Amino acid sequence: MGAQRRAGPRCNCCAAEGSRSGWPTGSGTRRADAAAKAAHAALVAAEKAGRKVSVAVVDRNGNTVATLRGDGAGPQSCESAERKGCTAVSWNAPTSELAVRLRKAPQLKDIPGTLFLAGGAPVQAHGAPVAGIGVAGAPSGDQDEKFARAGVAALSR
Repeated sequence: MGAQRRAGPRCNCCAAEGSRSGWPTGSGTRRADAAAKAAHAALVAAEKAGRKVSVAVVDRNGNTVATLRGDGAGPQSCESAERKGCTAVSWNAPTSELAVRLRKAPQLKDIPGTLFLAGGAPVQAHGAPVAGIGVAGAPSGDQDEKFARAGVAALSR
């Protein structure tokens, strides 16, 4: 796999949050390691399906913790994945559900940093959102979201 990888918080203020931020990590697991594991699982699921995608994992505040850009993924896919992840964690819901809500409240699309297209899934700890995983680049948002859910599932293994 020749994916480009970037892991770590955008700002130093979040660098040591780890498990106290509520991330579903095991004993001694760093937040960046958990994010990389989730991103990798999402990318592998996409590659197995023959899809060229980018994956982003963001924390509760929308800060990017990890991104992976698969070989052949479009140049716009990284930003789209980040925005889908941010949208999922902000509303604690898959972005496919939020796209439906957008029909009733179209002004939601004007919120900076969000993207109301299928492909984002929230990561929860005790029912509360702690992160979001966004995937972009597959031919449909439903496929993107399936891969994002694979990333979420990897965190419980």
